[in-house]
Amino acid sequence: MSNSKLNIVFVRRGYSPSGGAEAYLKRTARALVERGHKVQLIATNEWPTSEWSFGQLTRLRVRSSIAFADELEELRLQIQGNVLMSFERVWRCDIYRAGDGVHAAWLQRRRKFQMPLQRFIHPLNPKHREILRLEESLLARGGTARVIANSEMVKNEIIDFYNYSADRIDIVRNGIRLEEFGSIARLREKARQDLELEPSETALLFAGTGWERKGLIFAIQAMALGRDRKLRLFVVGRGNPRPYQAKRVRFLGELADLKPIYAAADIFILPTIYDPFSNACLEALASGLPVITTRANGFSEIIEHEMHGSVVDSPHELTQLRDAIQFWSDESRRAAAKSAILERASQFDIAKSVDQTLAILAGTDGHAPSCP
Repeated sequence: MSNSKLNIVFVRRGYSPSGGAEAYLKRTARALVERGHKVQLIATNEWPTSEWSFGQLTRLRVRSSIAFADELEELRLQIQGNVLMSFERVWRCDIYRAGDGVHAAWLQRRRKFQMPLQRFIHPLNPKHREILRLEESLLARGGTARVIANSEMVKNEIIDFYNYSADRIDIVRNGIRLEEFGSIARLREKARQDLELEPSETALLFAGTGWERKGLIFAIQAMALGRDRKLRLFVVGRGNPRPYQAKRVRFLGELADLKPIYAAADIFILPTIYDPFSNACLEALASGLPVITTRANGFSEIIEHEMHGSVVDSPHELTQLRDAIQFWSDESRRAAAKSAILERASQFDIAKSVDQTLAILAGTDGHAPSCP
């Protein structure tokens, strides 16, 4: 790879304090700047100035996906950079990081969990039609020169749904700054006190935004099925808690720093309907927590069942979820597995991810494909 310094223009439309894509983008930008590269971000007014200290921040006025993509096209001639790398579905870019997965695949998976009326109404939603148009522009009509996927699952979906060339897809797993989680154990006693947890209680943690997709209802149902009065579920992220109210479930809202919550927890659960590669699962793993998730989560590709956590076939397999919770509720089993869990997490430091991404960035010519 060339040693020349790059000026990389990132694109990300929305912002959520607990969003995995936002966390990954900031980690990548920080690592690139530390290596002497320039970065800038094109976003909307939702992105706080305090959350982007790495370079220029350009905010577009619009919010809808199509309007954002249109305004980006109008701005293109003014953009000064070697490579335009989008974390967002747009009309065209040099590199598209499919961190949100394949929308067509998500809609297909969701249909299995919907009532007949929902199956009829949701495809008519203009939001979904807009996202699918942009996705098709990138993946079926030559809108991007290369794609970065964060799991084999997403790579295969891109090929299957859009017949995109496999040799133009690179897999770069998510990465985290492992040093941030190295001393997390020291936070445990105070964090558990803050959550009013008794020493004998087991804390189950669910974190994420988009509770329907990430399967919160299945976590609650599986916990209830187990009838363990010593088990408590803590939910972090943006959402309406009213439909999910249940015994021994506490909603903590959106938190900018999840490390104290990871420290207090014993088990992490994400019985997702669809997740390209959950960043929260990786953070939980780095915190020494066993992770319970589904095969519909690209993260499941990097862990071994009942060694680093548990992988269930589908979120509605409540018996499997209940059994996994009971399996990891054994304190001695968690203690015995902790070294293997931390060793597995150590293979996903952000530095490795940045090295792989830089190799891809340096191989592009800096000119986005013609808009189809």
